[in-house]
Amino acid sequence: MKGNARTSEYYNGNGGLISLSGIQLSLQDTIILQGVDLRMEKGEIYGMLGPNGAGKSTTISIIAALRSPDRGSASVLGIDPASRPMEVRRRIGVLAENAGFYDWMTGREYLRWFASLYGGDIQGKDANKLLTRVGLDGDSRAPIGGYSRGMKQRLGLARALVNDPELLILDEPTSGLDPEGRRDIHDLLLDLNRNHNIGILLSTHLLDDVERLCGRVGIIHRGRTVLEGVTAALCLGETGTESYRLHVREPSPGSDGPLPNGVSVMKSGDGLFRVEVVKGVPVDSIWRILMACGWNILEIQREERSLEEIYLAAVRKGERNEPSHQYHH
Repeated sequence: MKGNARTSEYYNGNGGLISLSGIQLSLQDTIILQGVDLRMEKGEIYGMLGPNGAGKSTTISIIAALRSPDRGSASVLGIDPASRPMEVRRRIGVLAENAGFYDWMTGREYLRWFASLYGGDIQGKDANKLLTRVGLDGDSRAPIGGYSRGMKQRLGLARALVNDPELLILDEPTSGLDPEGRRDIHDLLLDLNRNHNIGILLSTHLLDDVERLCGRVGIIHRGRTVLEGVTAALCLGETGTESYRLHVREPSPGSDGPLPNGVSVMKSGDGLFRVEVVKGVPVDSIWRILMACGWNILEIQREERSLEEIYLAAVRKGERNEPSHQYHH
């Protein structure tokens, strides 16, 4: 099938691959989405996190031009997907969580059949190349019914690449795979992104997938975005506080004394303390105050937060119905 020339107006500028703002959607009088925001740039792997039922798959259906929102604005590849759905669908590839296959076909037969749905055709040798690209044997005559779960996931990726997409949307691509199979899919996605210039939107509840793959992350809970930002920045504590690990020579006579505003301390071991500092509070002055109070500080180390801590904090905040989201661009 002939590759996409990628000469759209979007690629002549600096617009985002995906831009969602204030997306709301109700189905049969049930509110599904009530404020989803998402900004994904060209060249990114973006992780869309959230518990089951949070609204991730429904958000994907809007991005893929399968549903139109009740309110809010959406742009995919510089296009309003509700007004030009077929153009969006021609230029994206989607792997659903439960991708169905015809078990009696071979992988090559299946790809040729799927390409025909786009009004095109791929020759047998091109289908073989695509299968090889995702780590399957292009010459195999084995029916799909005999494939393992990992092989079917690879075939699903090959299917999503049939139309040479500019944007790849994956819904739980490593669900049900063993650690080796997950790592293989990770390596494949990194190759597609880095060496083939394909933007990837990854919807998952598996934090390990996001930590290894995604430069940016958005967390959806109960149909709204509760946090979005650069993964590395979030892990360094740019969500409102910064965390430090202090090694203090014992005894420390002032360790139980008054603390500056915006600072909290928790002892985590013999001579070890974890210090949380509200963002914006000058940390140098904090160390001077603590030492003046009798702290004999031997070492100060800034700590990264785990993505799990960030995720759980964002979900809890959403459950308390606090302000809908924070942005960390």
